[in-house]
Amino acid sequence: MIDNEKDIVLAICYDFDKTLSPDDMQAQGFIQSLGQKVKEFWAESNKLASDNDMDQNLAWMYKMAKESRGKHIINTRTLKEYGSKVILYPGVDTWFDRINKYGKEKGILVEHYIISSGLKEMIEGTEVAKYFKKIYASSFYYDEDGVAVWPAQCINYTNKTQFLFRIKKGALEVNDAKVNDYLSEDKTRVPFRNMVYIGDSDTDVPCMKLVSINGGYSIGVHGKESKNKVFKMIEEKRIKYFAEADYNEGSELEILLKNIIDRTALNEMLEIKNFKCVEEMTIERKNKDKEFIKKEDLIDKLNDSSSFSETHEIISLMSAINNWEYNQIKRILEIGTLNSQVKYILKDIDIMKFYKKISNGIDDEYAKKINKLIKS
Repeated sequence: MIDNEKDIVLAICYDFDKTLSPDDMQAQGFIQSLGQKVKEFWAESNKLASDNDMDQNLAWMYKMAKESRGKHIINTRTLKEYGSKVILYPGVDTWFDRINKYGKEKGILVEHYIISSGLKEMIEGTEVAKYFKKIYASSFYYDEDGVAVWPAQCINYTNKTQFLFRIKKGALEVNDAKVNDYLSEDKTRVPFRNMVYIGDSDTDVPCMKLVSINGGYSIGVHGKESKNKVFKMIEEKRIKYFAEADYNEGSELEILLKNIIDRTALNEMLEIKNFKCVEEMTIERKNKDKEFIKKEDLIDKLNDSSSFSETHEIISLMSAINNWEYNQIKRILEIGTLNSQVKYILKDIDIMKFYKKISNGIDDEYAKKINKLIKS
């Protein structure tokens, strides 16, 4: 168990369509309710986007609203009802409880996020919506009657990455300007090294790449029929791992996530130690001027000196300094009696002059040893 003042968070970010569900959410009842075939709907939507230099997501959102006229009212209730019918991959319904429990056992707070180009309202209707700390997906603006009239959010593969930065900095609301604030790595809520991105296709590549190159974990999931997409992504170094979209207990994907949790727990112990070392250094040197640090560096160099010529050079620099602190003088005298590169040339004029100068008035065992060595 990790002993730390703040929770160590592992953020698992998921695409939705063909990552948690085997098909596009709109194609699991909604498109059919419009009296259209799925392939026909997407072909028309993509043509609309192409003909008008239009974002593809905005195109299908427009078609959803337009084609619904006279058939049903598009509101949150309708979309959530269709979302409740969305089929999930095997094991997804129990996946989150199992992963959360394992993380807790290892001292890791696991959080789940959706970053999807699909519809937020439909995802909110699924049985697993309650497990997500935040759902980032395309959504509608609703008028005073609750009817969808305009896109409120349109998420495509290029702007998905902004939400990873929101998760990193804890600025989760879509209009929170703190996402642009600078934060040192030790102050971020979820550093990239503690992020996992799970997706299935090229639309997930920017997020996968961003997480991967910053020390996190990108996973491509695939169905039973073909691994070609994930082979391509790993060949192009877009992902680090791939596994079948099987979320059942004991599956390859579950074992991989548990290994990531294990590694996070061990890695964070070292990261915490590093931050504590940096913090101690910062506090120790906070009220020290550059001159003090320069003197400390020279003492360390003298202690590490491995040649007579190097020792002469260091002593030359030290001789130009007059205001040594008492504890520094004691360390310099100790080095003179223990470091062979200093000890054996104590009678050289420059070395002897320096040591006589700093030992003057000092009454301790090392000052006595230095004077004895000089006189012998």
